[in-house]
This record gives sequence, C-alpha cells and structure tokens, in this order.
Amino acid sequence: MRTRNPALAPTQPACPRNQSASTRQHSKTSSKHVCRALPHLANFELFRKITRPSYAFLEQTHQNFVLWNIVEISLKMNRILAHTCVCLLSVSLAVAQNEIRVDAPTSKHFDWLTQPYRARSVTPIRLNNSNRFEVLTRAGILYLTAQDVVALAIENNIDVEIQRYGPLLAQEVLKRAKAGGALRSVGAGVAAGPQSVSLQGVSLNAGGDAGGSGAVGSGGGITTQLGPNIQSLDPTFTALANFQHSTSPQSNTVLTGTTSLVTSIRTFQATVSKFWDFGLNAQASFSSNHFKYNSQFFAINPYTSGNVDFQITQNLLQGFGSAVNTRNIRVQRNNVKFSDLQFKQQLITTVSSVLNLYWDLVSFSENVRARRQSLSTAKQLFDDNKRQVELGSLAEIEVTRAESQLYAAQQDLVIAETDYLQQETVLKNALSRGGVSAAGIDALRIVPLDHIAVPPADAPKTIDDLVKEAGSHRPDVEQSRINLDSNKINLVGIRNGLKPTFQAFAELTNNGLSGELSPLVTNAAGLAYLTGGYGNFLAQIARRNYPNYSAGFSLNIPLRNRAAQSDYVTSQLELRQNELNYQKTINQVRVDVQNALIGLEQARSRYDAALKSRQLQESALGNDQKKYSLGATTAYQVIQDQRDLATAVNSEAQAMANYTHAKISLDQSLGRTLEVNNVTVTEGLSGRAGYQSVLGDNLPKPELPRAGAR
Repeated sequence: MRTRNPALAPTQPACPRNQSASTRQHSKTSSKHVCRALPHLANFELFRKITRPSYAFLEQTHQNFVLWNIVEISLKMNRILAHTCVCLLSVSLAVAQNEIRVDAPTSKHFDWLTQPYRARSVTPIRLNNSNRFEVLTRAGILYLTAQDVVALAIENNIDVEIQRYGPLLAQEVLKRAKAGGALRSVGAGVAAGPQSVSLQGVSLNAGGDAGGSGAVGSGGGITTQLGPNIQSLDPTFTALANFQHSTSPQSNTVLTGTTSLVTSIRTFQATVSKFWDFGLNAQASFSSNHFKYNSQFFAINPYTSGNVDFQITQNLLQGFGSAVNTRNIRVQRNNVKFSDLQFKQQLITTVSSVLNLYWDLVSFSENVRARRQSLSTAKQLFDDNKRQVELGSLAEIEVTRAESQLYAAQQDLVIAETDYLQQETVLKNALSRGGVSAAGIDALRIVPLDHIAVPPADAPKTIDDLVKEAGSHRPDVEQSRINLDSNKINLVGIRNGLKPTFQAFAELTNNGLSGELSPLVTNAAGLAYLTGGYGNFLAQIARRNYPNYSAGFSLNIPLRNRAAQSDYVTSQLELRQNELNYQKTINQVRVDVQNALIGLEQARSRYDAALKSRQLQESALGNDQKKYSLGATTAYQVIQDQRDLATAVNSEAQAMANYTHAKISLDQSLGRTLEVNNVTVTEGLSGRAGYQSVLGDNLPKPELPRAGAR
C-alpha cells in the first residue's frame, strides 16, 4: 500500500461557517488567481506537485493570496517583456527590409579591390501598407482623425513614395559628376494630389486646384552640358600584354644572314593617368619589349628594351581653372538641394490633398446625417397626413404632397450617400500604396472622428509679414533661386568655351636596353654596358642612362568661333529669363497669400451666414409644425420649410468644407503645411510618421451609408 509523508498530507479546509466574510472572499480571489497563473508556468507538473499540499492553506490565508498575486504579476511582466522584445525585433527587421536604400555588393575576397567593379543593388519597391491600418481598424471600420490621415499619407501614399527616390537619384548623379561624368536628368515631377468627387461650393484658385497654392512644380534641376568638355576625374590604369611570333622571308641575306627572319616579341605596358580639376593632366607609363631573332647579325640577341615615361599637359586658356572643370559638381550639389525641396513640395501637396479629402468626407458625413433627418421628418409628415385623411380632417391632396416630399428626401439621401461612398473610395486610394485593391482595403468603411470647427477669429497678421514668411518657407521660391544660381555656375564654363585651346606640355622619358651578347661579336668593348639581364635593364632606367626631354606649347584657334558665341549669348538670354521667372515667383507668392486671406475671410463670412440661415430655418420649421398641429397653417407650408431646412443644412456643410479648404490653402501658400500638421521632412523620407495613433474605448456608433448607394 502506497504511503504518504504525513508532513506533506493536505490539510482539511476550515469550515466555511468559521471563516469571516473577508477570509472567504480572499480565498475565492486567491483560488481564482492561482488557476489563472497555472497555464503560464513552464513546468505544470512540477507546479502541481508543489502547490497540491498547500492548496487548502492558500484558500485560508491572506498572506498566500498576496504571494500568488506577486507570482502572477511576475509572470505577466515576463510575458510583456518577451512580447515587447519580439515586437521590437520584428519592427526593426521590418524597417530594415522596407527602407529604400542602395546596398553595397556582398563581401568577397579582395573586397577593397573588386568592390568598384561589382554591381550595387536597390531594394525592391514597397507595396505593403504600414500597420497603422490595423491599429485604427475595429470590426471592419477604419476610424480616422485628421492627424491619422496625415500619418497614413506619409507612410503609404504612392506619390510620396515615388518622390522618396528623388534624393537618392540626385546623390547618385552627384557621384557621377564627381567622377567627371555628364549630368543626367532624373526624378519625377511633383504630382498633384487627388480631388474630391464633388467640388460644389469649394473655391478654386487660379491653378485649378481645390484649396491649393496654384504652384505645383514639375521640373527638376539644371543639366546643361555646354562649354569645355570635362575629362574624367577618376584616375585610370591601363595594362597591355602582347605576345607575337612572326616569320618574314628575306630577299637580302647580307643584312640578316638568313632567308627567313623569325622574330619573337613579348610586350608589356602599363599606364596610369589622372586629370586634376584645375586643368592639369598627368600620365606615367612603363613599357617593356623583349625581342629574339634567329639572325646572328644582331650584336645583342635576345634583348629587352623599354622606358619609363612621364608626361604632363596643362590647359592655359580653355579648360583652365576649377571653376570650369568642377561646374557639374557644384550644379549637381544644387540639384541635390532642389531634389530635397521637391520632396518637401510633394509632401506639402499630398498632405494638403488628403486633408481636403478628409474634411470633404466629414462634410459629406454631415450632409448624410442631415438628409436622414430630413427623410425622417418627411416620413413623419406623410404618416400624419395619412392619419388625418383617414379621420376626414384633411384633404387627400395633402397626402400626395407629403408623399412627393418623401420621395424627394429619399433621392437627396441617395445622392448624399453616393457622394460619401465615392469620397471614401478616393480617400482610401490616396492612403494606400496598393490603392483600394490592396488586401482588406476595399472592404474597409471609414468613420471620421473629427468635426469641422470654425474658430471665432483668426490671429491678425499683416500681409507683409505673411509674404515674408512665405518667401522664407515655400519650397518653390527656394527652388527658383537654386536654379538661378546653377545657371550662373554653368555660364562660367560656357564663357570659358569662347577662348582658344592653349596647352603647355612637358615629357620626360628614361630608356633602357639589356640582353645577351651574340657569339659572333668579336669586339664587345662598347657593348659590355648593355650586356645583362632584366635587372640591368631596370637599373639603366633608374640611373637615367638614356634620358629624353621634351616641352612645348599647343595652340588651337577656331576661326570665327560662331558656335561658342551662340552658346554664350543663348545662355545669357536664358539667364535673364530665369531671373524674370524668379521675380515672377516672388510676385506670385504675394498673390497666393493675398488670395488665400481673401478666401479665408470669405469662407468665414459664408459659414456665419449659413449657420444663421440654418438656425432660422430650424426655428421656422418648428413653429410651422406647431401651427400645423393646431390647424393654423397648411401642410404645404411645412413641406416648404422642410425643403428650405435641407437646403440650409447642405449650405452649412458646404460652407464648413469651404472654410477648411481656405485654411489649408493659406497654410500651403505660406509654406507652413508641415509645421501646422506636426510633420517633418525626416519623417517623410523615412516613411514612418512620429504620430502615435490610438483608438479610445468610446468610439462612436457608425451610421454609414448603405453600400447599395454605389
């Protein structure tokens, strides 16, 4: 029979009648916490053996209850810590995988030597959306605030994603320019953002964009390639090895001593050349040629001859100076700045566009709510009229009128729901890299959480201060200034092309020859110095036993020089045009700011009038409904009041949307869109918004339009 240690035997639980109420409560709570902690232990069997003897005791004592609370809290903390580590690791891996970058070649042997000649790789395009969609989604509903919309646009908008390649492209062209290569036109222009499905009541600027600044750039930096040619600024190494065997029949045996001259030649050459940006070209070369003949008439046979040659050439007129030969580098540095500003412009344009879409969606949502209320009121009137007709207190024509108003309200509701659904599709497409066809995006329904609020009064600021602010913040102004500076840099090189080509050059050559003395040579007194091996050949070059020197000048004068004259004058004319365009941009800044201020004031006045009109219409409808219930007015008057109220509500919604467009337009014209929405260019380039999207517990109950309204 199996026995147990009496010390380990479980004790009998105390009688519940002998326990206080607090002890019984603690016992229940302790048991609950123990059971909750059991599944989280790694070794359940060991835990069961440990806790079995004292399980009843834990039910009786408050101290063990506290102990097991501590155990459970520790387990929870361990789980949270592990989950956090996994999340951080997955996020870091996702960031590393999704980052747009140019990867160096994989490491191999002699990587320092072979890396310049192996291809680098660019990460594939990113079509997956950020996980912010999952954070903001509950039961197929996407709950959005204006700040969430901006964050999703930064992370997922495809126009912004396209522009993220611009700075990388500009940096690669700068690398090409530093090597002396010609500039390339790369990158894409700024894409105008999507527009709402309905622009009724929304003011358009001169450029035709809803609420925009009227200046969406589509160009790039300067890539003019005129003036003196820029040579490669990277050093060049050239090597040549040639092995030759030739047999030549001889008609005169006196010179060669044979009727068939057989020659074996081994040639080795190596050259290093470098061009400096001030116009100096230097070249050092080594040449070694080994000859062997079948003729005995050569005093040295076989032998090795060759030389070490140094040559420099300096441009003195055309192509002289670093200002001429590094102009592409300085222009491309400006183009890099231009590309950064173009990305900022795209970011501003996209943020402004998606905010316009969002606030229009809010406006459409308010319109749908108003149309539903109007439909409910029309249905109520229709039912009341039918009841009164049945009682004989009202003519049947009033039922017909009420029914007509009911169908008109239904039609207005369908139109409002259609606008909402279409606007919802446009907004989802703007916030997703894969558009609405991305996984799970098409089925999502959007519920805006913000409401349009018109502040009582805008902070007063003079027009001159606003224009000054816009001039220092707007990317298009800085882009025009940069392009103007690049044109001036290019003009220096084009002007240098007017000069003749005048070069000074010098060359120093050390020769050497060494070989074996022919056995038929009888007098070797003068040939002993040439007798020896390859070491003697190199020693002759090092001692400069047989030097050559040369120096001179080269002048090339193109007669009439019409092509260079035309290029220079054409570039001057283009520079004057660009100066005027820069001034035009400055002038347009004031126009944009002033029009945006006028539009904002107009939108405020329109909203105040629409708000007052809606309030008065509500009051009129309420009064007439009371009169109608007392028989003091007709049903026609109530129907007319309903129509007027619906029109007033729609006008108020349009006025609110118009105000948001005007405010966004003012921010865009001042170049402060990113600052107002707490967005940085760094966040845009990385594709990760710093704003943390969080959904609260008290989310509004969605009252979405029917999908059949499509």
